[in-house]
Amino acid sequence: MSVRLQFDGISKLFPAVRALHEVSFSVGAGEIHGLLGENGAGKSTLLRILSGVYRPTAGSVLIDGKPVTLANPVAARAAGVAMIHQELQQVPRLSVAQNMFLGHPLTRGSIFVARREQERRAAEALAAIGPSIDPAAPLSTLKVAQRQMVEIARALLDRARIVAMDEPTSSLTPSEFERLAEVIKGLARDGVAIVYVSHKLDEVFGICRRATIMRDGIVVDSVDLKSLSEKAVVAMMVGRELAQEQHNSHASSQVMLSVRGLASTKVRDVSFDLHRGEVLGIAGLVGSGRTELLRLLAGVDRATTGSIVINGKAIKPASPRDAIAAGIGLVPEERKREGIVPLRSITSNMALASMSVFAPHGIIDHRGLKQIAAEKMKRVNLRPFLLDRPIRLFSGGNQQKAIIGRWLAAGTRILLFDEPTRGIDVGAKAEIYHLIEELAAEGHSVVVVSSELPEVIRLADRVLVMRDGAIAAELGRADLSEQAIAAHAIPQTRTPAAEPARQ
Repeated sequence: MSVRLQFDGISKLFPAVRALHEVSFSVGAGEIHGLLGENGAGKSTLLRILSGVYRPTAGSVLIDGKPVTLANPVAARAAGVAMIHQELQQVPRLSVAQNMFLGHPLTRGSIFVARREQERRAAEALAAIGPSIDPAAPLSTLKVAQRQMVEIARALLDRARIVAMDEPTSSLTPSEFERLAEVIKGLARDGVAIVYVSHKLDEVFGICRRATIMRDGIVVDSVDLKSLSEKAVVAMMVGRELAQEQHNSHASSQVMLSVRGLASTKVRDVSFDLHRGEVLGIAGLVGSGRTELLRLLAGVDRATTGSIVINGKAIKPASPRDAIAAGIGLVPEERKREGIVPLRSITSNMALASMSVFAPHGIIDHRGLKQIAAEKMKRVNLRPFLLDRPIRLFSGGNQQKAIIGRWLAAGTRILLFDEPTRGIDVGAKAEIYHLIEELAAEGHSVVVVSSELPEVIRLADRVLVMRDGAIAAELGRADLSEQAIAAHAIPQTRTPAAEPARQ
């Protein structure tokens, strides 16, 4: 296997931070190479250097044995590098095809955009992955998983020699990942070198033979995955073995939240009770109504019918403000777009749900705010502990911790988690699990929506399985298994009744 991509002694320094130190490894033509490490290990910084977003402080990148200068993303694309970012680089108001050709549109006579040709080529790229997405549809009409598939198809248009994928499947279902895996393997068969970053180790072990493991900006080792277990790889990533904890239930008989006949355009006649200290899981395929249900409870969307009762008091949340006042807090699926104000500090983001407490007369009590911020961020183990630092500069796991700290500061008793560990590394994931279990033990009531069935089974006291906007089944702890959840989540094809025999 010839070497297609080589990192040679790459270092990157930011003010007061060493992000990368002498990173060296190679990827062969036709190889799918895993790049593993916790958030903050330096993976994304390295890929930004490869895609021309950053310039290295020292070291060089070689493609097909020749040093290249990747001064900007245009230069990287010209060198044959395609990048699929963890955070989607899209414009919701434009069509799918326009987004796929963003920055390099097809033109006629260098003046007019060849819209039909763009849509035709976009449809070809999308067909390779398999989703039924209309290239002419506005991107804003697509679900998160579909938008991620669009981003992947966009990279296929460039016919790149090197494709770097940073968490490309964070919003995909297992079946969607299987389609993507076939596309990735097809690219490898055509000689494309693929750098694959994912916190889902089962995916990495499934499609990668080799992987480079990073920690604190350095390369720990490049390893043959066939000779290692997932447990051994995790230990190399985090520098220690993670404890395997058993599920403990803290649910009581006290009903904190009672929902009856709740409905909207995408939710149908949903009824359930949530108890004090309970972790209630909600599973189902993408589009089954899981996120839409949480949005109704959190006041983001309005229900057409049905009732919501908290501690015996009926509420009709017409806005998130109403839900927050009633004691409901949402940790949204799209953390960067819906959960944080990127340019504001950790402290400012933490205070968003409780400014009436910190500024009851319109003047902020900065001393009290800083004191509470320090207390809550210590509770969630924020790292690094820099409360005045813009939240966008923290890893996804630490941003998620700050959002949880927001609801702790607001005194929220009912917490709704939508994909709580999406795009979060294994170490931070274990911390989020521990936080959820601690909150339940303290008497909070928790709802967890997750596409990762092992996560639902790990956390939940019981699970509601949704299908087509309705609850298809309720599974108690003793009945939980991936097979049981999948059996209710996947629509069953009916076998036609046999025709009666003719006389």
